[in-house]
Amino acid sequence: MVDVDNATVQPFFGDIAEWGPAAAEGRASFDFSGRPLKLDDVRLLPPITPTSTVVGVGMNYWSHLEKLGVTERPKSTLGFLKPRAAIIGHGDVLANPVITEQLDFEVELVVVLAQSVSHPDGRLTNAVLGYTVGNDVSARDAAVPMSGGLDLFSIKALGGTTPVGPWITTKDEFGGSGQIDVGISLRVNGEQRQHDRTGKMIFSVDECLDYVVARMPLAAGDIVFTGTTDGVGFEDGRYLQAGDIVEAEVEGVGVLRNIVGEKLL
Repeated sequence: MVDVDNATVQPFFGDIAEWGPAAAEGRASFDFSGRPLKLDDVRLLPPITPTSTVVGVGMNYWSHLEKLGVTERPKSTLGFLKPRAAIIGHGDVLANPVITEQLDFEVELVVVLAQSVSHPDGRLTNAVLGYTVGNDVSARDAAVPMSGGLDLFSIKALGGTTPVGPWITTKDEFGGSGQIDVGISLRVNGEQRQHDRTGKMIFSVDECLDYVVARMPLAAGDIVFTGTTDGVGFEDGRYLQAGDIVEAEVEGVGVLRNIVGEKLL
């Protein structure tokens, strides 16, 4: 448990499925495993479990689609899976894979599940624990398959390129279930590149979850990226470079900070 005001973190016992539903409502009683530690003295791991499934959905902010030349609003979102090897935490070095010269940033609101769900019902935020920050980094020039199709594996699954964190803010802090309307932004070396509000999503959080669950069940600890807004490097050719400081922020959650590593040959 993180106490932002006092800059401390306190570990506790239990699986997310055990305490998640109550924590989502702000009424959990935790079994603490030690005294509070100074936040500066700990490394914050990505807020997922060793078995978490990581799902992404896209095409969810009209301003972003317009900048990419899309002229009609999509009838559905689209999805993809991310491997555990792609996920890093707050403060970790963001990998700079040799296969790409167009490493791009995408700030996103990320949903964390508190309990298992297997059927879409339009109200799946009832099963949500809370929200965290994600940077769905993409390798824009890695998608050149022989088939001519979209190579989402090369674009989205590169090892060590997807920061998530710094922690989870529980759903009760945003008023409970349903769509939340908070600011999202991203800065590179202090310069703001992206800024929008989650209330401008084309497909709401409930709709994103319905899309996923219609295709596969989700379990406690699974996370879902909900799409990015305009301002990405793909729009103006300003991609991430070694040494860049990238700060992705979601209002009411916090700032996810990473430094782009050197390109390893």
